[in-house]
Formats: sequence, C-alpha cells, structure tokens
Amino acid sequence: MLLEICANSYQSAKNAQQAGAHRIELCQELSVGGITPSYGLLKQVIEHLNIPVFVLIRPRGGNFVYSKDEFEIMKHDIEVCKKLGCAGIVSGVLKEDKSIDVKRTQELVELSKPLDFIFHRAFDEVENPKKALEQLVDLGVHRVLTSGQHNTAEEGLELLKELNDIANGRITILAGGGVNSKNAIKFKQAGLKEIHASASTIIEQENSMFSAHLTVSDPQKIKAILDAI
Repeated sequence: MLLEICANSYQSAKNAQQAGAHRIELCQELSVGGITPSYGLLKQVIEHLNIPVFVLIRPRGGNFVYSKDEFEIMKHDIEVCKKLGCAGIVSGVLKEDKSIDVKRTQELVELSKPLDFIFHRAFDEVENPKKALEQLVDLGVHRVLTSGQHNTAEEGLELLKELNDIANGRITILAGGGVNSKNAIKFKQAGLKEIHASASTIIEQENSMFSAHLTVSDPQKIKAILDAI
C-alpha cells in the first residue's frame, strides 16, 4: 500500500522523505484545507529532496467554484510546477450546483500532462459521487482524493469500497481524512491501494497576536502508519 503525506512546509516534506513516505502532496495553510504553496517552497522541496512531489493547485480557501481570474492563476501555477519538475498536480473545479465542472477540469488535466492529475476533496461535495467518478475516468484523471463524503475516511469506508469497485483499476481511489496508524489497515483490508494523511503534530510556540497553530508532519506518526500497512 502506498502512503502519501500532505506536507505543509519544507520541514514536513523533509520529515516525510526521511520517514519513508512514498510521495507528498505539497500545500500550505492546512487550516483552510490547503492552498497552492509558494514558489520558494516548491523550489526548495524539489531541489533538495528526492520524494515525488504532487502540488495542490487551489488559489484560496472556501468553495471550489472559481472566477475567470482565479482560474487563470491556477493555470499559471500548473505551468510553474511543470517547469520546476513536480511529479503531479492536485486540483479540480466544481460548478455552482456542486457537480464537476467538466470543461474546466479537463482544461487543467490537459495542461498538466504528462504529469499525473489527482482530483482533490472537492469530490466530497458532489451530489452524485458515482456519476462524478465516471466523469473523472473519462477525463483521464489518475486518482481521486476522497473521504467517502464523510468527515473522516473511516466513516466513509463503505462508499470508498463502492467507488473502488466501480473504478476497477481505471482510476485510483486515494483515501484521505483522519487516516492514522490505528485505522490505516482498514483501508488496505477494504482493497484500497493508496492512503493520504498529514500525520501532523502541533508545535508549541510563544503567544503572538498573529499566531495560529503551527503543525508539522511527524516522522514517528508517518513511520507508525507505514508499519501498520
């Protein structure tokens, strides 16, 4: 089974590599579900680490319905990622009715080639996940990151198993959301091939009027998940 770590900083990415994770999804600002990492962070990770880097392309927090200007920013960011040597792109677009924006997502998939494309957890907001999965297969998406439309992937395990059966090797179901060393084996037993976790620990800081919780992917937690699977 393959473990992807959601890394929110250079230190998190470094910890993931040293602990033996198979790849990372690089992003920033996990408190809002992740946004596109800075150019400097991308460059540092790709130049100094060897772990495959998939990059989250999400220009802001909030919903997954984007303006024309936001969509242009996303396309520019994908071009930057390709030039820097990333291994994959993590993105996706919805319509106002929470269905897949097939036209715009297809544009991102085509622009990302030859890199792998993962449709992110916007999938967990769609009204008809089985129809949406078939749409993503048709678009040539390689993976879909999902918690099975529940708060955690463990709670969504039944839908994850259904989606995995429907996928039948045409697209990979990447289970994410509350995955840890205690429940990781359940996804393997369910027939899933890949899991996604932040495996993070809060770093204590001196109080500051501007501070939020600082988190970092913890090598011990990563190793514990790997041991479990």
